[in-house]
Amino acid sequence: MKVILSENVPNLGDMGATVKVAAGYARNFLLPRKLAVPAQSGSAKQIEHEMRIIRKREEKHLSKMAEYGKTLEALTVEIKVRAGEEDKIFGSVTSANIAEKLKELGHAIDRKAIHLDEPIKALGIYTVPVRLAKGVDANVKVWVAAEVKEEEVTA
Repeated sequence: MKVILSENVPNLGDMGATVKVAAGYARNFLLPRKLAVPAQSGSAKQIEHEMRIIRKREEKHLSKMAEYGKTLEALTVEIKVRAGEEDKIFGSVTSANIAEKLKELGHAIDRKAIHLDEPIKALGIYTVPVRLAKGVDANVKVWVAAEVKEEEVTA
């Protein structure tokens, strides 16, 4: 069965793509959740109309994500870690740690959207790219600082 996707569906295709799927998959999953519309659901004009609606929704979503990206770029996430000599930290700071700190600040970002080439293993300030939507990225500043022990403060 041929369907036109009205949303991005993982492992299937992007919004607006015409794909061939099993009839049961379309009937029981895609169509009830309004993730797709049947490609042979009437005239070509109806399909064009559906595509215009889909494109408008996608443009609106991308503009919202671009605004949200500006909000994220204004943030500086501070992560306190135990550090040894020469600014080397015990363990590493991963995308999961950054996602957790962002969640504490009120921004629910999936850890898979945070793209670290490799885990952070030294103190410093890093710029970490976050993919909000297809074609919309934001750079979040992550400040990895040493955890101060109470003995050091009183000394």
